[in-house]
Amino acid sequence: MKNVVLTVAAILSFTVASAQKISVKDGSQKFSSGSHNAYSVVVYEASKDDVESKWKSYLKNFKNEKVKTDNGEIFGDNVLIKDWGNNPVDVYTKFEEDKTAKTVTMHVAFDLGGAYLSSSDGDKHSSAKKMLKEFAVKTTKESMEDKVKDQEKVLTKLEDNQRDLEKENKNSKSDIENYKAKIRKAEEDIAKNEAEQVKKKSEIDAQKKVVEAAKAVMNKVD
Repeated sequence: MKNVVLTVAAILSFTVASAQKISVKDGSQKFSSGSHNAYSVVVYEASKDDVESKWKSYLKNFKNEKVKTDNGEIFGDNVLIKDWGNNPVDVYTKFEEDKTAKTVTMHVAFDLGGAYLSSSDGDKHSSAKKMLKEFAVKTTKESMEDKVKDQEKVLTKLEDNQRDLEKENKNSKSDIENYKAKIRKAEEDIAKNEAEQVKKKSEIDAQKKVVEAAKAVMNKVD
C-alpha cells in the first residue's frame, strides 16, 4: 500500500509539471547588488542545490573569468556569449525554492556593462529568453528522468514480487497434486493391505487346524 501511495504521488507530481508550459518572464528583481531588470523561469521536479550546480556548470561552458557563488547568488564574471558579440557580460542569478511544489525559480540578470539586459535589447533579449527556457526545460526533464528511473526500479521490484508469488502459487499447487497422489496411493495400499490381512487370516485359521490335527496325532502316541 505504501508503494502504491508513493507511486500515485509521483504520478500526480509529474502531472502537475507536465501541465505547466515553461516560459521566461522579465521584470525587476532584487539582487545583492541592487534591483535590476532580470529574467525569471521555473524549473520543475528539482531541488535548489541541483539547479544551482547545473547552472554553474552551464555558465562555465562559456568563456569566462570566473563563476562563483557569492552572497547566496551565482555570479558569472565576464561571461562571453558568442551569439551576443565579443563583449562579455556579468551574470547574476538567485534561486527561490518551493519544496512543497518541488520547483525552483531562477532570476537571472545580465549586466551588459552599465546597463542590464531588457526587452529593449532586441535580439539579445530574445536570445536570453531562449537560453533560459532551454536550460529550464532540459533541467526539468533530467530531474524527471531520474524520478522515472526510480519509479522503474519500483516497477521492477513489484514485477519480481509478482513472479515470486506466481512461483509460490505454482509450487503450492504442485505440492497439493503430489499430496493427492500420495493419498490415492496410500488408500490403495490400505485397501490392498486389508485384503491381504483377510487372506492371511484365512491362512492362519487353516494353519491352526493343521497344527491342532498334528498335536492330536502326536498325543495318541504312547
